[in-house]
Amino acid sequence: MEIMVVNVSPTSPATATLPPSPVLEESGFPLASLDSEEYVFVEARHPNKVLEGLNSLRLNNAFCDVTLCCGGQEFPCHRIVLASFSSYFQAMFSTDLMESRQERVAINGVEPQMIGMLVSYAYTAEVVISKANVQALLAAANLLDVMAVREACCRFMERQMDEINCVGIHCFAEAHSCHELERRSMEYIQQHFSTVCQQEEFLSLCADKLTEIISSDHLNVPKEETVFEAAMLWLNKSTSRRQSFEKVLEHIRMPLISPYYIHDVIESLDVVKESLKCQRLISEAKDYMLLQDRRGELYGPRARPRRSTGTAEVIVTVGGEDDKVVLRSVESFDPLTNQWKSLACLPFAVSKHGLVVSGSMLYLAGGEFPDGSASREMWRYDPCFDSWQEMAPMNVARSELGLVMLDGYVFAVGGWEGRSRLDTVECYNPHTNSWQFMESVKMAVTSPAVVALDGLLYVTGHCIAC
Repeated sequence: MEIMVVNVSPTSPATATLPPSPVLEESGFPLASLDSEEYVFVEARHPNKVLEGLNSLRLNNAFCDVTLCCGGQEFPCHRIVLASFSSYFQAMFSTDLMESRQERVAINGVEPQMIGMLVSYAYTAEVVISKANVQALLAAANLLDVMAVREACCRFMERQMDEINCVGIHCFAEAHSCHELERRSMEYIQQHFSTVCQQEEFLSLCADKLTEIISSDHLNVPKEETVFEAAMLWLNKSTSRRQSFEKVLEHIRMPLISPYYIHDVIESLDVVKESLKCQRLISEAKDYMLLQDRRGELYGPRARPRRSTGTAEVIVTVGGEDDKVVLRSVESFDPLTNQWKSLACLPFAVSKHGLVVSGSMLYLAGGEFPDGSASREMWRYDPCFDSWQEMAPMNVARSELGLVMLDGYVFAVGGWEGRSRLDTVECYNPHTNSWQFMESVKMAVTSPAVVALDGLLYVTGHCIAC
């Protein structure tokens, strides 16, 4: 034993000379140096010791001031412990609610075993999550606002997710507002759709959830026929679903299905024959396939390619001028990725030309060469081969022309031929690769705005010859 002698003067304040205390260092907690006058001591095991002590008190029913009652079972607890780990209990015990004064509090809507597990978690910081209890435990943690356990359950369910259970996990997450798990399970469904759509959980979906899934641009399918076949599996699961099939078919991208499949399979189905709305959807798809140059008018969500097909809608820039330098470069911009990509260049530099789209093809006609002369040339771009092919030239060289597609034909309107404005109109036939003159416009024009609608051409916004 260490003995310390303290000398006290009767006429002066009490003072003591203490020997220097040894400075200790706990593992993981570096303390002050030996010449420091003070240090902060932290006991690393203290939180666990406190929890162990509180849990021991609970198990011995010592100092317990509230009993949770659930399903005929009772769980003696300490209010302060419950309030410290659950905002649900904190609100219950710190307000004027009746439960704040009761010694026995009923908990309804959850399984007694889950209440026991959460009470144990409050005193031990441990809980065992398994496939058998995860849903009931999450529901109880959600009710009692024990967010750490809820998130742990979500992570466990995500790790256990597969093609068989992902739909059930998604619906469960949605019902309990587990937004991250809901999002990730939907992504899993979309990514593995070809397999998921054959599982029992998928076939048991309500029509609203089915349409939510198949309407997504992110659905990973090799072809749109896969989506239709999944809808048929769902339909054949119950005859009562026939009245909902119209709603489902609205979200299948019929214009992207093979016309042979539509004719041989879809149109022959009784559920389609009996529905005027289904027949209108088929008619819409046929129009989109046949009237390629009117796809701008017919375009809608059902015609938008899904991202998994590798087909993307892009904006294309062709030629033009950059600070008075005539260009031959061609670029495309993908709005989804916000990126530009270089495509095959034109064989020559050109500006003030006309450009139209027919199906997936681009047609370029006319324009002005760097030497200022007008062009008669016509070129077609094929995105499948990323290449330009020369077509039959126009009868008249034209720059600053109006170019438009109408009923499968390319029309060149007006323009500048190098010395004067033009009033002539030419029509290109892609089937014969030839041009022929049409009736001229009423006056010579350059840079007109030309559009096609319902079989007619509309010309406006032009420069009038003097």
